[in-house]
Amino acid sequence: MAKWGQGDPRWIVEERADATNVNNWHWTERDATSWSKSKLKEVLVGLVVEGEAGRCEISDLKQVEGEASCNSRKGKLIIFYEWNLRLSWKGTVKESGEKHKGSVEIPNLSEENEVDDTEINISKKKGEGDVLKDLMRTEGTTKVREALRDYLRALKTEFTLGMILPTKATLGQELPTEQKLGVNTVQDSVPPESLAIVGVKIPTVKILMRENFNSPADELYHIFTNKELVQKFSKCPAVIEAEKGGKLQMFSGCVSGEYAELVPSQRLVLKWRCRSWPDEHYAMVTLTFKDVAAQTELQVECKGVPVSHEDSTRQCWKKQYFEEIHLLLQQSKDNME
Repeated sequence: MAKWGQGDPRWIVEERADATNVNNWHWTERDATSWSKSKLKEVLVGLVVEGEAGRCEISDLKQVEGEASCNSRKGKLIIFYEWNLRLSWKGTVKESGEKHKGSVEIPNLSEENEVDDTEINISKKKGEGDVLKDLMRTEGTTKVREALRDYLRALKTEFTLGMILPTKATLGQELPTEQKLGVNTVQDSVPPESLAIVGVKIPTVKILMRENFNSPADELYHIFTNKELVQKFSKCPAVIEAEKGGKLQMFSGCVSGEYAELVPSQRLVLKWRCRSWPDEHYAMVTLTFKDVAAQTELQVECKGVPVSHEDSTRQCWKKQYFEEIHLLLQQSKDNME
């Protein structure tokens, strides 16, 4: 056991008020299932195979069963994936112009096997056109394997960006080649100030959500800017400084940030983050309040949400904000009656 004060600094958390998992040194896990389903569709559907026999194209991803996850432990990444895939293909014979359809079965794409050893089965619906089936068995199989490699490369680089964060000693150093791959696929740019601190680019997405509330716009706006009301719907102590540059902290510190813009009863702009996100990374959240008949439509735009946290961020807004505010409004209505 190390003497007091001589341990690995990555394990020392008593100096941090939030006990942050520094550089994700402890065990960290991200669910890559939803992201993988989208990525597999992206790299496989539309894949074209051409040869002397004719032309074929992967037309659909009919079945995606399985899961994927990424874990970090002591600065090392551990990737897990297991998929059962079924694709549809269609093709045209060059000489006759006949059209045929078939399927591609990949029963076990997993980290236990190399892509070159992964079983890929090609079949075709009854009838002639075996030349297309042969084309898919040869060149088609090769192209499918290349697409699967693209998925795995993105899983190990694009999806995992930010899981192993640079230490002070490595900030400013050249990133390894494998960490550069996939950066250009970022859907929304990360604010430059965040990149300067973190030292890596984080793939992000923009989330758009809408929710109607039985409340006038000024009342709904007040719920997001009044400390007492925020604590009522969040059921936790909160720090609410509703002025430009004022601090925001909710859900026992799980959500934090600051108020960037306030237009009473119309719009709020927040610099907003979840504690589980990479250190110092923030999204810009715009809340727009629209009067619709006797209700108010709340439009939520979150720009810069880490790709790997898209689903959890949606759930945060749906469960911890929308549903709890609905309950608060109903309770207020019941008390008045």
